[in-house]
Amino acid sequence: MSTIKDLEPKELWGNFYSLTRCPRPSKHEDAVRKFLVDWAKKKKIACRVDKIGNVIMKVPATKGMENRQGVVLQAHMDMVPQARAGKKHDFTKDPIETKIVGDWVYACDTTLGADDGLGVAAAMAVLESKTIKHGPLEALFTTDEETGMTGAEGLAKGELEGKYLLNLDSETEGELYVGCAGGIDATLTIPYKLEAAPKNYCAMKLTIGGLLGGHSGMEINSGRVNANKLMFRHLRWVAECGIRLYSVAGGNMRNAIPRDAEVVFVMPKEHKECIQKEFDKMAVAVKKELASIEPDFFMKYEDVRMPAKVMTDADTQKIINTMMVAPNGVIRMSVDMPGLVETSLNLAIAETDGKKFVLKALLRSSVDTAKEALAERLVCLAEMVGGKCQLTGAYPGWKPNMNSGLLKTMKATYKKLYNKNPKVMAIHAGLECGLLGGKYPDMEMISFGPTLNSPHSPDERANIPSTKKFFEYLVAALAAMPKK
Repeated sequence: MSTIKDLEPKELWGNFYSLTRCPRPSKHEDAVRKFLVDWAKKKKIACRVDKIGNVIMKVPATKGMENRQGVVLQAHMDMVPQARAGKKHDFTKDPIETKIVGDWVYACDTTLGADDGLGVAAAMAVLESKTIKHGPLEALFTTDEETGMTGAEGLAKGELEGKYLLNLDSETEGELYVGCAGGIDATLTIPYKLEAAPKNYCAMKLTIGGLLGGHSGMEINSGRVNANKLMFRHLRWVAECGIRLYSVAGGNMRNAIPRDAEVVFVMPKEHKECIQKEFDKMAVAVKKELASIEPDFFMKYEDVRMPAKVMTDADTQKIINTMMVAPNGVIRMSVDMPGLVETSLNLAIAETDGKKFVLKALLRSSVDTAKEALAERLVCLAEMVGGKCQLTGAYPGWKPNMNSGLLKTMKATYKKLYNKNPKVMAIHAGLECGLLGGKYPDMEMISFGPTLNSPHSPDERANIPSTKKFFEYLVAALAAMPKK
């Protein structure tokens, strides 16, 4: 078996293959939007694009199912663009190349886009089917979910008619999600001054890499290391040796734990050998410390051309200290749902532009007041160092409804198919259900999907048997929807 088009169910995997040919990083969805519109036209499926760029399709009920409740199948078009260090890949132009290894589908050193390409592909397979039984059916393919949920936020009231919504964007088969965390973007900015580089100094580039990274919601409690935090830990170790920062570049997506980071700095020539020895010593210690969770971690340094200007000593120390004390990772575990992260923060992107240091973070919490309090911690931190923190893109959490009629149907269908109960859970990740529920308060929602590992990283992979099971369950659930 050499291609994903040969996998079962072929209708789902065939659609997913088509999506891998279609570039679709967040905020660059024009190509995939056109693909979906053209596909719907070819299949003679009613289709429209709303003012924000979401694609909405609609098919009538199959014969004998006209009296069933209407269902909305919902998934997002965009994907997280992450490539392994050294991999040249333009996500706005290049297709995703895939490979099959045992029971898993991988991409070749990039994110796979199964999040949420498999959800889109499953909905397409249902819409085009001549044999799947269902009531009145709509599909909502949202835009820009991964970097702001702007598609769900911009969806107008009245666009959808269905009573129930099936969000096809979860990542563990056999689990039904009925709640999720809300989130907010924080951008901390610290201005700095440049001055002529001191005489008798030399320049070095320090690189941190080989880290696993991953989904900043699903894997924030996995112990995976944040490359930005680790980079500044190294710098703090030699901060008193007279170093001055020149440039910083770490991470590239708010919702991905940063895997790589690099900094260019200058130092007195007489301290170079000492600094290198300290870096070597720390690399050995950190390698040992992280052996069980980050086995491929590496640190390297190299000589680079001396810049004409560098940060002042005061600004260098201020930025290093800010990164050392900035909160990151799990802030609090849920009291009500043991094992679930309640509140977290991902220091996702650290960068300089010659005038200011910018730190971009994503905060998540299932408790709005906890999310707001964490955001204020960053605001206070910024003010303490003469900077500012802008809070944008807030979206609400999704409160569980354990008395939902849809939940009852979905549980009963799973039990009938597999003779066991599904797990009913909340998730520490952002799902569009929170935003959609605000626009359609009477719409009942469930999120489920196939098993994916390491989404938002080049290790992303989709489990083949679970994908077949996911689609089988979706088909059975549609047939089991209650009457109006």
